[in-house]
Amino acid sequence: MKPFRFLNIIILLLSVFTVTENASAQEVFQRKLEQISFVPKGQWITGVSVSYSQSDQDRYQFLIVENLSGDTYTFKISPMLMFVFKDNLAAGGRFAYSRQRTRLNTADIVLDSETSYNVENLYSISHNFSGMAAMRNYISLGHSTRFGLFNEVQLQIGGGQSKLCTGSGQDFSGTYERTFNMSIGLAPGLAVFLNNYSALEVNVGVLGFNYTQTKSTTDQIYVAHRDMKSANFKINLFSITFGVAFYL
Repeated sequence: MKPFRFLNIIILLLSVFTVTENASAQEVFQRKLEQISFVPKGQWITGVSVSYSQSDQDRYQFLIVENLSGDTYTFKISPMLMFVFKDNLAAGGRFAYSRQRTRLNTADIVLDSETSYNVENLYSISHNFSGMAAMRNYISLGHSTRFGLFNEVQLQIGGGQSKLCTGSGQDFSGTYERTFNMSIGLAPGLAVFLNNYSALEVNVGVLGFNYTQTKSTTDQIYVAHRDMKSANFKINLFSITFGVAFYL
């Protein structure tokens, strides 16, 4: 029985050596991806974007719309602050506030020579705010310290109010809305450093989930609720944003 026991010990040792050799071969494999310190630890990233637009129309005509008279304006401000807690990794937040007003005195919608509609005394105003928590991961393009990519994970919560009024006198009607929204998504982008302290950034939303809840009250009598959920897994050209950030 001893020769068989000795043979079993040899087979066991050979199997252990084979497993150890395979494990060592797997540990040796490396992708050899080199990553430099594109944004070093300890930097603060800050920036702000401000936009304002205004338009006035007096008897303006466009396609089926004729005699359009009114005015509108839109204002938005969004400051940002992030901290680089590890090389190429940053976390922080962003706040956004927007306000929009539209006043339509009169407009004719002409479909054909016998069908037309008239809209008068329409007034709409809304303001929205949101807070966002974000985390960024920077990736340099090769050994360049000027050009790099980043991927930003975003969690946003916000809300707003709006009012829409139409008609006048006994035909006056108004609707008041309160909105709550929440979204989570990814926003990859490109960072181009203009100098040591400022960079031009371009990012676009690709992946995301959005939830919006709206409560509407019309003429202080009729109450309606609306819930909307959406998921986006493609590039949205309307979500492309440009901005300048400062790295301090």
